[in-house]
Amino acid sequence: MPEGHTIHRLAARHRALFAGDKLRATSPQGRFAAGAAELSGTVLETTEAYGKHLLHHHPDGRTLHVHLGLYGKFTDGDGEPPEPVGQVRLRLVSDRHWLDLRGPNACELLTPPDVDALRARLGADPLRDDADPDTAYARIRRSPTPLAALLLDQSIVAGTGLIFVTEALFRAGLRPTRVGRRLTRPGWERLWADLRELMRLAVEVGRIDTVHAHHLPDAMGRPPRVDRHGGEVYVYRRAGEACHACGTAIRRADLAGRNSYWCPTCQR
Repeated sequence: MPEGHTIHRLAARHRALFAGDKLRATSPQGRFAAGAAELSGTVLETTEAYGKHLLHHHPDGRTLHVHLGLYGKFTDGDGEPPEPVGQVRLRLVSDRHWLDLRGPNACELLTPPDVDALRARLGADPLRDDADPDTAYARIRRSPTPLAALLLDQSIVAGTGLIFVTEALFRAGLRPTRVGRRLTRPGWERLWADLRELMRLAVEVGRIDTVHAHHLPDAMGRPPRVDRHGGEVYVYRRAGEACHACGTAIRRADLAGRNSYWCPTCQR
């Protein structure tokens, strides 16, 4: 599933392509035909991302809400769109650009109260300036749940996925199994600041890089990481490999139904 930086990049791209333009909306697949008909002929005012949720705001309070889930994907291009290929849930077309959406977990129109309810059930998004890390910490500080599970809970921190969580915990020297109520306020402030830094970098470069300069391949004389997710990381999907910082073998275990990765030496 795309992590929050991908959704923020999509929001910025869609805003650059379509904001201020009148759109023709269709649903070649047919599953969003009524919603597309309601959107067609309206102007896209702006877009925003909140965690893993993408919002297109139209006049009269209509908001297109998209959650890509595991299989959702956008494609776009210039000029006239090609013939639809595959299950295109939504197609948007302006005089200059087109955009197709396939396989989302959610594609729906929301009213202003619906949007408010969506925001209310989401936690603090490290990529948003209106994020409230204090509310997130209050929930973490009361919980006996492991930190990794808490940071993956979108009602506490919105937009973080397994890569950001495992890597930020490594950089903070915290085990993923450490319970939330044992996280100090200074520890949380450092963790939050690092999440913001890592996620903002990912928005800029389009991939997740979490390794400090002195642990990069050139600095260490090691081959670069080869993985479909790209980017240089410390522990994510590196089980059994040597830690870049201390050489200890990275470990993996199931935690709350997800793979968790850590270094037993660096994360005591």
